[in-house]
Amino acid sequence: MRGSMGAMWCAGVLTVGLAATGCGAGTTGDEGGGPPGGLFRFGLTEPRTIDPALAAETPGMVTAEVLFTGMYRVAPDGRLIPKLARSATSNADCTQWTFRIKGGTRFTDGEPVDAQAFVRGWTRAASKAMASDVAYHLGGIKGFQDLQDGRSSTFSGLKAVDATTLRVDLGSADCEFYKKTSHTVFSPMPKVAGIGPNKKFEAAPVGNGPFKMQGTWQHNKLITLVRNDDYGLEKAHLGKVEIYLLNPTSVFDLEYQGFQTGQFDYAHVPTPQLKVAEAKYKPQGQWIQKETNGMNYLLPVTDRGPMKSKDARLAISYSIDRSLIAQSVYQGFQKPSSSLVPAALPESYQPGLCGSCLKPDPAKARAYARKAGLKPGDSLTLTFNTGAGHEDWIQAVGKQIEQVLGVKVNIKGEPSKQVFDDEQSANATGLFRYSWGADYPTADDYLYPMLDTASINRSADGSVVGDNRARYANPAFDALITKARATRDEKQRTEIYKQAEKLAMDDMALIPTFTRTEYRVVRTDKFDGLDDISFGETPYLENISVKK
Repeated sequence: MRGSMGAMWCAGVLTVGLAATGCGAGTTGDEGGGPPGGLFRFGLTEPRTIDPALAAETPGMVTAEVLFTGMYRVAPDGRLIPKLARSATSNADCTQWTFRIKGGTRFTDGEPVDAQAFVRGWTRAASKAMASDVAYHLGGIKGFQDLQDGRSSTFSGLKAVDATTLRVDLGSADCEFYKKTSHTVFSPMPKVAGIGPNKKFEAAPVGNGPFKMQGTWQHNKLITLVRNDDYGLEKAHLGKVEIYLLNPTSVFDLEYQGFQTGQFDYAHVPTPQLKVAEAKYKPQGQWIQKETNGMNYLLPVTDRGPMKSKDARLAISYSIDRSLIAQSVYQGFQKPSSSLVPAALPESYQPGLCGSCLKPDPAKARAYARKAGLKPGDSLTLTFNTGAGHEDWIQAVGKQIEQVLGVKVNIKGEPSKQVFDDEQSANATGLFRYSWGADYPTADDYLYPMLDTASINRSADGSVVGDNRARYANPAFDALITKARATRDEKQRTEIYKQAEKLAMDDMALIPTFTRTEYRVVRTDKFDGLDDISFGETPYLENISVKK
């Protein structure tokens, strides 16, 4: 998934930390004193993990996706770029895929990256021992459930035919399966990774990507990457990348401050600073504005609590004045959304699908609340992740709901990791701020992970391991996803996905709020390749080079 918590990217130690590593402003590398190829620096929040079998949110994936190279990489415009896949072909009914792999590449420990390395990596990610939140991407492969349940240690649907040929047998048709292999969970693995969670490996993964670790992950401080000069494909330009791990309660402010002082070369902009930053940096060519594949929602827990009723969810949606928030809080820098799939996928986009999103209607909101048994004075919890620019609009949403419905909205701000834990909890209830950015360019990567019953993936204690944190379960929706995957014709497949989206939207399975237009300030006076951001809304590190 790129199921991010949105842009999830101390205050008192930022400058000290940078000074301690000798990273003052202006050290691009080719100016003297820096690494050949240049030094690029930016900030994130502490990842949950940088192991590609486990990485499920932006901070972890931005590192994992350059430490490892799989079959494909998604370009900033959503195109699939072949990496280790020379070709990917399916049989007539899309139940078997054959990947031809480029030979001659190696992991940084010298081990060959062959078909067996892919079998090893995919098996490890799907194993019960890994308990991976993103293993569901592999769920269509035969034998997946046996691995998840611990009944098998081998993946029956995978076969290394020879060193450069991987055969994949699926349990059901999936004519877009090859797109999924661009996700980091499909990374090949060296033997040293082992077959389960590996703290030593996670601290310094041995990969096959354009960058490799320098030292180990310094938790809550720094991740340092250096160019992998033995990389088997086109080598990165940069010599070194430093990723500073910032306080999550003020990360956007810290990023922007670091950019202004020359400590960072790339940064998010806090919402209150957008107008000033645009006026200052856009004329200098140091401003990126991009309509991305990301979407923001309110996630209702649909299997228990006050949001169990579709009518309650409609009541919430009709209470929210998205346009007012877009203008008053976001100063016009964000747009209201009215669909589950974004405009970044134009063939699949259905604007206006969410009728309750288009215009607030207090009368309808109260009528639906009465049908749902949601009464004035009732309590409702709205949980969000702090430090990523969501405080003001979440407060505005809470006030609007209270004013229209008369309920008490308890707003709970937490660090990103705690929000993830609360969403997954068997006792989860109410509403959560949620966002999604696709890992690969298809409507399936919105609809299946967030809303298919199979993506709930409950553990023995009732918690939700998968990305369907709403716990939405509709057999008719699931059937449409299965039908779409089995449809070879792309136009017909897209239409079926549209039907599935409409069904989920009619159920208010998720409550759309805003599309994600991303803004960054970037050091284009020092670097080339900063004129875009990746499909996952992060720097495309392989493309960056020191300006000549």
